[in-house]
Amino acid sequence: MLSRAAAVASRTGVRSLASAAGGTVQKTALFDLHEELGGKMVEFAGYYLPVQYKAGVLTEHNHTRDESGASLFDVSHMGQLRLTGDDAIDFLQGLVVGDVAALGPGDATLSLFTNAQGGIIDDTVITSYMADQGFVSVVVNGANKHTVAAHMDAALKAYMAAKPSASVEIHNLFDRHLLALQGPAAASVLSPLVQGGKVDALSFMNGANNCIIDGVDAGPEGCMVTRCGYTGEDGFEIAVPAESAEQLARKLLASAAVMPAGLGARDSLRLEAGLCLHGNDIGEDTTPIEAGLAWTIPKSRRADARFPGADVILSQLKEKSWARRRVGLRPLKVPARHGAKIFSGDEQIGEVTSGTFSPTLKVPLSMGYVNKGFQKKGTEVEIEVREGKRVPAVVDSMPFVPARYFKAA
Repeated sequence: MLSRAAAVASRTGVRSLASAAGGTVQKTALFDLHEELGGKMVEFAGYYLPVQYKAGVLTEHNHTRDESGASLFDVSHMGQLRLTGDDAIDFLQGLVVGDVAALGPGDATLSLFTNAQGGIIDDTVITSYMADQGFVSVVVNGANKHTVAAHMDAALKAYMAAKPSASVEIHNLFDRHLLALQGPAAASVLSPLVQGGKVDALSFMNGANNCIIDGVDAGPEGCMVTRCGYTGEDGFEIAVPAESAEQLARKLLASAAVMPAGLGARDSLRLEAGLCLHGNDIGEDTTPIEAGLAWTIPKSRRADARFPGADVILSQLKEKSWARRRVGLRPLKVPARHGAKIFSGDEQIGEVTSGTFSPTLKVPLSMGYVNKGFQKKGTEVEIEVREGKRVPAVVDSMPFVPARYFKAA
């Protein structure tokens, strides 16, 4: 029987240290701290990261949702890039579905890199500091960062060939680290540490650069703080030089409200929040419309249709020509994992992409794709949790647990 940690590792697509031996797996600057804190280390996206600590996934998950709590996640495997130059925004508009040109200083948006077929190369958080500091920040998934970087480099060559006088530079900041402080107490922990009150009034998906955090020597540029996250809770992602990451982590963990949390809790939290994991719930064969992410494409981008795959995506949107749709699934008697088949009678109508036991709702939850006609809330289906064993389920909307993102007055 799998241990709890091993089961979580299997569900989230990670491998144990033993199975990763001999590979070129990297350590983040927090590796020693993770081990000091009792982290169970696994391989994820090419890095050794903790799947859980001594407290366990359930405790870490619940602490992140607790009104007086906040959890600290090491997400330094994520890829950070910057674009500079007078034409950087115009270039980026040709790669993603979001309207980067509409972002004001410090404004962030969740967007999607798409391919010519309308598939999702990666999801990304883009923050613009172009107007006041001359750059745009792009954060992509760790497992996809080299793919995205190569995609951007190839696109830039084509862009410069068409516009030889254009000014665009891509800066790879993959050595820069990223820490996520998530939970209702995140602001009360971080705000007093940031000099000048720079993060006090930030709303969800808004950021501040050049933040000086007490007790953290982050060099002349300081830290970049964005009020966002992957848990459905209020929180911040803090970009910091690798050499300052442990200093920052220890400073945050010094608060009685903060505990370390690993990949297992991050996965169950994001699933409760209805958030996608690239490679599981979205991918290069999934369009934003199929994934229920049409909201990432504003009217301005639907009008200019400059992003890759726009013909496919906008046709699906206008003509409702999509064949499947991502949905939530509950209640289940037992968890249904990635790859489980979804049935209506004897007809297979879809497949589960993610599943877990919800510590908040205390029931198993899943998300997946079902064929057109079965996507409406309340539709009764069956899920084959193992060969020959089906359990009833009902199509539901997401998020399963309402988000509590902060909006300034």
